Amino acid sequence: MTESISSFWGPVTSTKECCEMNYAYSSYIAEFYNTISNIPTILLALIGLINALRQRFEKRFSVLHVSNMTLAFGSMLYHATLQRVQQQSDETPMVWEVLLYMYILYSPDWHYRSTMPIFLFVYGALFAAAHSVFHFGIGFKVHYIILILLCVPRMYKYYIHTQDASAKRLAKLFLVTFVFGSLFGFCDRIFCKEISSWPINPQGHALWHVFMGFNSYFANTFLMFCRAQQRGWSPKVLHLMGVLPYVKIEKPKSQ
Repeated sequence: MTESISSFWGPVTSTKECCEMNYAYSSYIAEFYNTISNIPTILLALIGLINALRQRFEKRFSVLHVSNMTLAFGSMLYHATLQRVQQQSDETPMVWEVLLYMYILYSPDWHYRSTMPIFLFVYGALFAAAHSVFHFGIGFKVHYIILILLCVPRMYKYYIHTQDASAKRLAKLFLVTFVFGSLFGFCDRIFCKEISSWPINPQGHALWHVFMGFNSYFANTFLMFCRAQQRGWSPKVLHLMGVLPYVKIEKPKSQ
């Protein structure tokens, strides 16, 4: 949207903008709410990372939490500058993150285990190189949706094979936050003209960031529970300060 004060970063060069006034509060931050709304994602991922390290979960989960933080920092950089180069720091980690989810979801039943991480790593590197050169537009969105859809059947399989009610609740929270986040993000993009005339902008894209931060946390926690169950670590879903769910495990002494 139109700038209200001068820009530190220069003219907008990104291929997309959200329904928020540019540089409304600072000449250093193009989209203020879309920038700071990534903070919950970073904090939640940090909590998940600490839990994964403290209980010595497999490294894949530590990497997953770090990837959530990387995506959030990239998104902050993009929305703060609205530059085309920084747009890559938002979009490319989105693909890397989904590739990590694919690995965690499918690797337990993959017979040639060394081939999957190598393939996904090479695929992610090639995509990053190609996207930096060709700047995929609609192609990026279609590609991202396809990757998400590839994760859905496996996520559903994990859900139906999980008997623990608390773990199933995590999966439901994952779905609810995704639906609400997508709804706010969709309305922000489609009805921007109408929203701009309202006395108060609900900041739909910023709400998308917040909901997806919780969405990632619930997904990670659910997958940590399922993996701990596969490994025979007697997982339980507890709540930090009675609110935020996390997984507590008890590894056999032999491990």
